[in-house]
Amino acid sequence: MADDEAKKAKQAEIDRKRAEVRKRMEEASKAKKAKKGFMTPERKKKLRLLLRKKAAEELKKEQERKAAERRRIIEERCGRPKNVEDANEAALTSIITGYHQRITKLEEEKYDHEMTVAFKAMEIADLNSQVNDLRGKFVKPTLKKVSKYENKFAKLQKKAAEFNFRNQLKVVKKKEFTLEEEDKEKKPDWSKGKPGDQKAEAETPTTPAPAEPAAAQA
Repeated sequence: MADDEAKKAKQAEIDRKRAEVRKRMEEASKAKKAKKGFMTPERKKKLRLLLRKKAAEELKKEQERKAAERRRIIEERCGRPKNVEDANEAALTSIITGYHQRITKLEEEKYDHEMTVAFKAMEIADLNSQVNDLRGKFVKPTLKKVSKYENKFAKLQKKAAEFNFRNQLKVVKKKEFTLEEEDKEKKPDWSKGKPGDQKAEAETPTTPAPAEPAAAQA
């Protein structure tokens, strides 16, 4: 029994020491990883969450600011709503007259703004045309659609004409090396007859033509 207890105590001591060594190694590895960089994955995750939260808060504040500005402009331009439930006829008339005058004033301002914008647009167009004239840029005319193959065919024909070596040869007008064809109308020797016949034909006198009778005298 005493030997078994001693063995168990010894084994327990060995296990404890192993656990301590393992723990120290894990802590050392964690410290080593932490020294590599400040932004650990956990810190990156927390930073992303904080940035999203801050962006959402800023967006909400911007929306609230725009809504407040919109309400202020509406109240400034249109005024606060009048209480017409307990008003008499004279009060209603005055309220309607005030609204009518306000609408008329706003329409006049709207017309003035539109005319100002149109005048500025004309000035901008005039300045653009002057700038284009100074630069030498003009309005491009509408071009006709041309087949892209016509130019290619023309270039090919031109190139083929350039490479035609026969056109570059010098024309020789001498007839030294040409064979002249004999006259097809020339009579053969057998149709000429004998030399005596030709001589007789040459010596035979031609008979004069008879004279026409004189006209009868009156």
